[in-house]
Amino acid sequence: MIDKKHITGIILAGGKSSRMGTDKGFMLLNDKPFVQYSIDALKSLVSEIIIVSDDSDYDAFRLKRVNDITKNAGPIAGICSGLEASFTDYNLILSCDIPLISSEVLQQLIDAIDDDSEIIQIENQGKTMPLIALYKRHVKNKFKQFLQQDERRLRVAVKACKSKNIILEKEYEFSTMNVNTKEELKQVENVFNH
Repeated sequence: MIDKKHITGIILAGGKSSRMGTDKGFMLLNDKPFVQYSIDALKSLVSEIIIVSDDSDYDAFRLKRVNDITKNAGPIAGICSGLEASFTDYNLILSCDIPLISSEVLQQLIDAIDDDSEIIQIENQGKTMPLIALYKRHVKNKFKQFLQQDERRLRVAVKACKSKNIILEKEYEFSTMNVNTKEELKQVENVFNH
């Protein structure tokens, strides 16, 4: 069992969402901002939470905030920025648009830690979720090389690492729903309120 003092939580809250027209971390579900759900899911599992965002409005959450090292370069840059700021070997990385995420799901990633895997990611309904995943800190070096080569696709970077997938049981399948459109927000609200 890995002690939480060896794990940092990193929330990627970079960037305006083009499809929602607003910063997704501040969107509300039952009067609570999305990013707060990510914070709440991480809180009991990690020693520190870092928010990666250039937006100083996130300082309201009183957590460590770091800017993206490479502007507008997507999640690879965000992950790099978070890992650079982390002092722990293990890092739980979450995007800020998954308000149904739970500590139970994240605990499954921690329980799957082994000597080999550099990235342990959730797999749900056949899709891997590199933004609900546990990253070893040293992968930032590989990720930096991808940024230097102008490779922005996270899946390409993940493939270059030793990764392992944790397949979610059916009872948790809604917990990874992310919100990119108003329709998806309605779906999440329906699940949340039932």
